[in-house]
Amino acid sequence: MDGISYLYGGVGRIGQLEARQGMGRIGFKMDPDRPMTAAEIKKTSFKDLLLGGIGEVNMMQQRADQAVEKLMTGGEIGMAEVLTAVQKADIAFKMMMQMRNKFVQAYQEIQNIRV
Repeated sequence: MDGISYLYGGVGRIGQLEARQGMGRIGFKMDPDRPMTAAEIKKTSFKDLLLGGIGEVNMMQQRADQAVEKLMTGGEIGMAEVLTAVQKADIAFKMMMQMRNKFVQAYQEIQNIRV
């Protein structure tokens, strides 16, 4: 299994972990009003940060889908709220894809290094 497949395969497990343990980011409680401190980031592995970020993008996509569904079924939600949720999810997804592209590019450059 290559690294990218491993990362995408972990997204489902992150969602399950969050649902069971009430965790937003792996290893510590998620507080959307308080960003992570430098000390918290140092305690967290790169893998956990990356998978946590993917999980957050996934959650934003799900919230946007729920908002659209609620709007289409006549729920009490404003058009502005739906558009905001969809645009946030879209921007987060595009950023995640750009990060993936940079990781793949760096990986390919490392592979091309002659020893």
